[in-house]
Amino acid sequence: MPNLIHGIIQANLVFELKTRYRTDYHVASEVALATLPDGSTPDVVVYPKFALDYQNQPAKRTDAPLICIEIQSPSQSNEEMVAKTQVYFQFGVKSCWVVLPSLRAIMVFDRPGHYVFFYEDDTLRDPNTNFEVPLAAIFG
Repeated sequence: MPNLIHGIIQANLVFELKTRYRTDYHVASEVALATLPDGSTPDVVVYPKFALDYQNQPAKRTDAPLICIEIQSPSQSNEEMVAKTQVYFQFGVKSCWVVLPSLRAIMVFDRPGHYVFFYEDDTLRDPNTNFEVPLAAIFG
């Protein structure tokens, strides 16, 4: 279950990403994806900009976002979070971010099993997307 810290971090991520990248990307929270075997709902997704069709939206998107972001809740293990990145890469995602609130850090996976660790005073730099976000803005 997401708690207040989870919600604040999620809101901060959406705000910072939209502020920096809104002209070229859609940033959204809680979008259902048709990942195998049962589907998934990342905390935040980033898609390249496309025309929105407000009349015909599927219940689960079948096209992969550019980035999936998961925020670890207290009940989730590190192993569970890493397993989610495997599902997203199989779906076609280019980059997965795993936010670790208790450490005030983010792991950026650029491929399955490989990540770079960013701490609260760092600027996150995603090698697959060239996105940059200061972590102070996410955890502040």
